[in-house]
Amino acid sequence: MPNKSNGYLLKLKLYLLYKMLEFIAVLFGLLSVWYAKNNDIRVFPTGIISVSIYIFINYSAELYANAGINIYYFIMSIYGWFLWGSKNKKVRKKISRCNKRELFFAIILSIFFFLIIYYLLKTSDSNVPMVDSITTSLSLVAMFLMARRKIENWIYWIIADLIYIPLYFYKELPLTSFQFLVFLIIAILGYKSWTNKLNEKNINYRS
Repeated sequence: MPNKSNGYLLKLKLYLLYKMLEFIAVLFGLLSVWYAKNNDIRVFPTGIISVSIYIFINYSAELYANAGINIYYFIMSIYGWFLWGSKNKKVRKKISRCNKRELFFAIILSIFFFLIIYYLLKTSDSNVPMVDSITTSLSLVAMFLMARRKIENWIYWIIADLIYIPLYFYKELPLTSFQFLVFLIIAILGYKSWTNKLNEKNINYRS
């Protein structure tokens, strides 16, 4: 009995630790998206904390593509932090829309990422390779567009969030599922906010 009791307590402690980590990741993830909505450079340091935890969470949940994407988020957060905060006007990015060439590139990149990720996941023990591949490919491109301050990043996030909500609920990660519901709302608000900022900038420029 003592051994069984100790084993149960250990499992309980690990479960609580896991949920605590998920809560911290959710909290900083929400902060990061809120800062992104407000076009605030703090999107990146808060995002780095969140994605670092989610690398572990996604790997544990056998969402391997999403674990990989969080490594990518980490790298892109550093990249975006540099672009948004650079004192060099030629390097620093401001809110803008994709031109036709950039939009075409983003679509092709999404398809390319999907094909590669799906091919890799088919050989893994993931039970949701198709959905995992779609969300991952969309999110990879969305993060790249956000780092470059393109409004279209919000469209990619909105589509991805609509899929993430049921995916994480299915994977028994209700806090994370709820997080993506909030992400969806903020992404919609972010798209409107960035659009208004760009329109104001264009009006001022013409004046």
